[in-house]
Amino acid sequence: MNLEVNAIFQIAGIGIIIAMIHTVLKQMGKEDMAHWVTLIGFVVVLFMVIRMLDNLLQEIKSIFLFH
Repeated sequence: MNLEVNAIFQIAGIGIIIAMIHTVLKQMGKEDMAHWVTLIGFVVVLFMVIRMLDNLLQEIKSIFLFH
């Protein structure tokens, strides 16, 4: 249970940091850079979620296939 809560806080922290960086860059007039930062943050979170889904599927596979 601790791992899931930790992952949720990591994703939320990344989202907050990316939102702050995006806002600062947009206020500075660097909208292209702000969009790139948001895209990179999204990709990082996406890879984290994919890794967690892989772990979940491996756990389900080990339960039902008895390996």
